[in-house]
Amino acid sequence: MSEVQPEKPSPDLLKWAIRGAAVIGVAAVLYVIVSASIKPRQAVDLNRFAEGTLVALDVPAGGRPAPETPFTDPDGKTVTLADFKGQVVVVNLWATWCAPCKIEMPTLAALQAAYQTRPVTVLAISVDRDDALNLAQAEIAKNAPLKLYRDAGYKLAFSMTPKAQGFPTTIIYDRQGRERARLSAPADWNSKEVRGLVEALLKE
Repeated sequence: MSEVQPEKPSPDLLKWAIRGAAVIGVAAVLYVIVSASIKPRQAVDLNRFAEGTLVALDVPAGGRPAPETPFTDPDGKTVTLADFKGQVVVVNLWATWCAPCKIEMPTLAALQAAYQTRPVTVLAISVDRDDALNLAQAEIAKNAPLKLYRDAGYKLAFSMTPKAQGFPTTIIYDRQGRERARLSAPADWNSKEVRGLVEALLKE
């Protein structure tokens, strides 16, 4: 009695099997690459920058949402912090009657100048009343490239959580619009600590 030989797979069937395996392999590689690229990066711990000029830096765990309270831009138009999403935003609340505010203003201008071509915006937001508008304009004019933003009724300052504790108060937001650091005191905003903090947020 002769044995029955198993049928050999046809060349076409083998060809399709090899192609199918290749397609599955490529798809798996692409999935790994795409997953890695869209996976959110872990937020950096900014506490390591709380030294030198930023020794009193407040770094909220997990970040805080930005207030939706409107303020006015240099053209007098109403804006909110959400309009600056996608950038690292340094909000400085100041007033012309605040001597420390005016002392630190040139360092904020230097910080903005250093990041003119990168997604970093310094918002110098004056809380001066309307009758002091000319004084605020003159102060900003001495500190280009800063522009004058206004919160004349303290609404933005007091809607923050927690509300601003005096002036100057500077709040730093990441590109997702979350408050990541705050300093309720004057500082050198062009220092190595500040530059390091900004760079860390840009890399997230």
